[in-house]
Parts: sequence; C-alpha cells; structure tokens
Amino acid sequence: MNVKDQNIQTAPFVELLAVPATQAKNPLFDIIIEEIVNHQNYCEAIIVKLLELKQSQFPLFIDYQCDLAKNPNVWICKLEKLLANNEAVFISKTAMSRYNKLYILIDKKRTELQSSSTKIKVKRTPKRLINANSDDRYFSYFEVKNHIETLPSFTEKIIYLTDEVFAYKQADKFSINTTLQSYDEQCNQKIEQLQTMRKMRADLEKEQREQLKNLSQVAKLKFNGNVNQLVDIFYQLNRELFVDGKSYIDGSSNDIISLIVNSFVDKDGNEISPQTIETILKPSRTDKRPKPYKRIDIDKML
Repeated sequence: MNVKDQNIQTAPFVELLAVPATQAKNPLFDIIIEEIVNHQNYCEAIIVKLLELKQSQFPLFIDYQCDLAKNPNVWICKLEKLLANNEAVFISKTAMSRYNKLYILIDKKRTELQSSSTKIKVKRTPKRLINANSDDRYFSYFEVKNHIETLPSFTEKIIYLTDEVFAYKQADKFSINTTLQSYDEQCNQKIEQLQTMRKMRADLEKEQREQLKNLSQVAKLKFNGNVNQLVDIFYQLNRELFVDGKSYIDGSSNDIISLIVNSFVDKDGNEISPQTIETILKPSRTDKRPKPYKRIDIDKML
C-alpha cells in the first residue's frame, strides 16, 4: 500500500526496528525496509503495516515489536505519538476503527509493561522474625511493618494494625517466639505512633494554611493559546517524551489537572474546567487535543 502521497508525519522513535526481507524472522509482523532505514521510511512502513494487518492481528504485532525493543515502554509511547500525528491518514483511508482499536491496545500494553516492571520476587520471612504461629497462619511484625508502608493513608494503616491485634488475640497459638516483643504490643505501639503523627501532621497543615492566608495571593497565569494546546504540552511531557527512559514530568493525571487548574486561566481570564483537562489527557481522546499543525511540539524544543 503506497502512503508516500499521504505526507506521513514522523515520531521520534529511539529504536528503528526494521530489517530487509532476507533477514525477516516473521514477515507478517516484521517492519521490512530494503533501503537505508531512517525515521521517515520507518514511520511510513509502520503505517502501511497497520493498514494492511487484520485488526485481530494488532495485539500480536504490538507484542512482537515490544519483544524486539530494548525499551518497550519508550517504543509503545512513540507508536502512540505516530498515530496521533497521522490521524488524517486513517480518516482518509476510512480506517478510524483501526485507529481507535490501536489506541486501546497501546494503553493496555503500556499498563501491562509498567505492571511487569514493578513485579519483585517475594522472599520468605526468616523464622527468627516470626512472632508466633497458629494452625492457620503465622504472625510477623516484620512483615506487618513493611506492609503498612505500602498503604496510602493513616486510617488504612491503623485499621490494618487493629485487625491484626484482634486476630492475634483470638488465634490458638502453638508456638511463640520469646526473643521478640509480643506481636500485639508491637502493633499497638505502632498504632499509637501513627495516631500521634497524624495529629502532628494535621496541626502542621493547619499552621501552614494560616501562614498562607497572610501571604499575598499569587495571580494565575493567563494562557493566550487554546486550552487544549496548554493541556497537550503536559500530555507530551508526561506520556510521549522521555529522558533516560523516564517521562519528563512524572505524575498522575490528577496531579496534572490540579497543577493546571491552580496555575492557569484561559485567554479570556476564565477558570479552566478540571473535566475538560481530564478529557484532553485521555490517550483515546485525540479528537480533543490539537491537530498536528496547531500542536506546540515540545520535542523540537528539547
């Protein structure tokens, strides 16, 4: 399929995973280029491949390419940018169902990659760090202490510890490690510490709020472009552009929404709706982000 006349817009792939036909291990999913590989012909070859494959083959194609990539997280984000830059090609080929399905699969693959990269091998707790054993479980404050560090709030930590105290008291224990402090005592001491810390933090936050009231309120910045151009700048820095394999801005969508709402007003001086920002930040809502010719291309500035 010839796409030369479509004016394909490139994406800054770090890895150009293309081979000549004689070296293709899987001609169906390999990106085959006979000439010298550059960003232009590589991006054109990917678009051709996405227009030729059956939609049912998209997941296998994405998996295959990610397996080839040294950094699949970066490759999948560049593929997403390539699609965004070439929405018009899919419109002209009446292939928007392909376009939308690819976006869904890309987001799914990114989540899968991020999840697999955070998995760690679980180590067994040494017997010397187990406080007591019962018929159906053992009690280890060492494990509890590590687990509550993963809980996001004081309340969740206190609830978990309280449950453990009751479970320990009700359990029929057949062995107790006398070299360690009693399991329920350790849990109760941690609960007391958390409650104290929560009160101190609440007092500190109250004090900081009172201090802020005495400061002159800083005016929000007016963004004289379109709101979707402003939000798209943060989208690029969070989802598309990387330094040393990490996003330039590392944070959740809620963090970005809060930053924009609290820092900017639109060109008419009006507050910017959080719901509008949330919609523009969704990877599948390319229709809400700027067209390529209106986009502020941060990649060219870095």
